[in-house]
Amino acid sequence: MSERPEMFQGVDELWMDGEFVDFDDAQIHVLTHGLHYGSGVFEGVRCYDTVDGPAIFRWEEHLERFYESGKPYDLEIPFEPEELTEATVELIRREELESCYIRPIAFYGYDSLGVSPGDCPTKVAIGAWPWGAYLGEDALENGVDVMVSSWRKHASSQIPTNMKTTGLYVNSMLATEEAKGNGYTEAIVLNKEGNVAEGPGENIFLVRDGEIYTPGLAESILDGITRRTAIELAEDLGYTVHDEATISRGELYTADELFFTGTAAEVTPIRSVDDNVIGEGTKGPVTDEIQSQFFDLVEGRLDGYDDWFTYV
Repeated sequence: MSERPEMFQGVDELWMDGEFVDFDDAQIHVLTHGLHYGSGVFEGVRCYDTVDGPAIFRWEEHLERFYESGKPYDLEIPFEPEELTEATVELIRREELESCYIRPIAFYGYDSLGVSPGDCPTKVAIGAWPWGAYLGEDALENGVDVMVSSWRKHASSQIPTNMKTTGLYVNSMLATEEAKGNGYTEAIVLNKEGNVAEGPGENIFLVRDGEIYTPGLAESILDGITRRTAIELAEDLGYTVHDEATISRGELYTADELFFTGTAAEVTPIRSVDDNVIGEGTKGPVTDEIQSQFFDLVEGRLDGYDDWFTYV
């Protein structure tokens, strides 16, 4: 067995198909349908070390999307939501994690290998491990430099865009690798009409004249749960939020502020797009207020949002 990657150092177990298994035994057959055709769905969820102890943030919404994502593919998850919740909470306890990233995944397993999954069983697994800021700790304070990718986001008329399907993230990988290869931290992808869609793993927000804009669901975006959170927090702070916006590429360059949201990225400011400095080239005041409110929320310092937490 080769040395384990740093990200997974110290992880002892995963949950697979109803059982806790040793990390090194969590394996699948090379002829698994999901490996060959990307026929799986997944979620990314965070557990935070709140003032009241470890708590999974908006687990119920993530779990609902997990089940819904399987529907277009006739991928029926053979466990009740309560079973997956119990398994996830127990996994975090067994791993003695106070804060972590959680990855539930369901996919068609090993049987036939035609394009149709046929009698392939649905396999389900859950992993949890410590994971810091997705785009880097420095990015949360100083922002990231991004480029508009030459790769377009697929349209919902081609493949469902509001489902977290494993195979679809090849699109995201291409955009990310293009950006990194050109010296940028992350990418922005446009939809087939040439309007702004999202980042490869993030939703995007634009600030102009004190108001907030984010592409609507019709723009081929994922209905991100952190996106929903940022919208609600911003409105609670008194901001006007246009959450069904159509944003052109050119509007990115003239924005007062831009920021990403996502389970992994949390709330990350964007300081430049295609080498065009956004605003003052620093985290803007609106982004800063929403980011501060977000971290106060997920660390349990805001009242009124208890329904968003599942305590471990």
